[in-house]
Parts: sequence; C-alpha cells; structure tokens
Amino acid sequence: NRALKNLPDHNKLKGLKLPGASVVLDGKGSPFAEIFEENQRRVWVTLADIPDHVQKAFIAAEDKRFYEHKGVDERGLIRAFIGNLAKSGRPQGGSTITQQVVKNLLVGEDLTYERKIREMVVASRVEQSLSKAEILELYLNSVYLGRSSWGIELAARSYFGKDAKDLTLVEGALLAGLTKGPNFFSPDRHPGRAQERLAYVLSRLHEDWV
Repeated sequence: NRALKNLPDHNKLKGLKLPGASVVLDGKGSPFAEIFEENQRRVWVTLADIPDHVQKAFIAAEDKRFYEHKGVDERGLIRAFIGNLAKSGRPQGGSTITQQVVKNLLVGEDLTYERKIREMVVASRVEQSLSKAEILELYLNSVYLGRSSWGIELAARSYFGKDAKDLTLVEGALLAGLTKGPNFFSPDRHPGRAQERLAYVLSRLHEDWV
C-alpha cells in the first residue's frame, strides 16, 4: 500500500519536451558557449529524425520485446533474476524501455523494492496513454550516454561529430551499448569493454531483426 501511495501522474509524459541546451553565438555568429540546466544537456529530436537502424539498435540492446509487452516484460524479469543468481558481477535489471522512461522522468532512481513496484505500476499506465513511438522518442531523448550528453542527438555530435539522423548502424549500436553503463562501457576509458558491448549489441540486432 505504501508503494502505491501518491503515484506520479503518468499523463505528464504526454507531449512532454524536455529542456535542452541553448547555444550562445559570438559577434561573428560562431558558437561561443552552451547554457543548460543541470543534467539537461540535450538537443531534442523527433523519432522521425532518428534512423530506423538506430532505433532497432537501442531496442535490441535494452528491450527486445518492446513492441510486444505492455510496459513490464515478465520474461525479462525472470531472465534477469536467473542470470543474477547464476553469476556474479554487474546485475541485470530486467527493466523495459518504458520502465526506464518512468524511472528517469517520474519516480527516481533510489534502489528499493518499493520504488521498483512504483516504476512497474506507472509503466503499465504509461503504455495505456502513450504510443510505442511516443515512449521510444522520450527514451532516446532522455537517456544518458556519457560525455555529459543526454539523448541521442547530443551523443551523436559528441562521439561522432554528426547529427543523429546521419548515424550508421555501427555508430548507433555503440551508443546503444552505452545505455547499460556509460562509464563502465566508455570507449574513452575502457575501449575493450566498449568493443565487447558493441559486438553484443550487433549480435542481438542480427538475432532480433535479420
């Protein structure tokens, strides 16, 4: 009962556009500085401006049954639970993309069972009010991908010097691999881990979409 008390309003996500960075130009019209709220350094892009292969890379990396479940993937939860029992190391979360949107934008990230219950309940409600496309657009614009970049557009510029709409399959897969741990899989600090993670995402893409 305590976990379900005062749940955040999932309808707040409908049509939500998150704050982003503003670029200040000098007298010659060249970029001089960026202004943004803390943890809000992003440039919002619509889902239509994100290539289909990049969208699929993130789904393959984070939530292969995204288009099938209703916010909570029971199979994923069971698979993560068994995987965590079988081996030590970084635990698997079993969270769907919808749950991650809810965690990032509504319920917070404290590591408690109570928060997890709230996350799952609100995620189920979000799936009733938003389309899969709307949820995926929110996710790709809110996820943290390292280098002080929130969202796919600024990450594309930071890592590859290009807009998200121009990302190749491999570039999109590398960024998708960072969602599990931008610092742990950082190509700057841990290129070996980043390469292994990239190979994993590409193999999942091949299994799920080819």
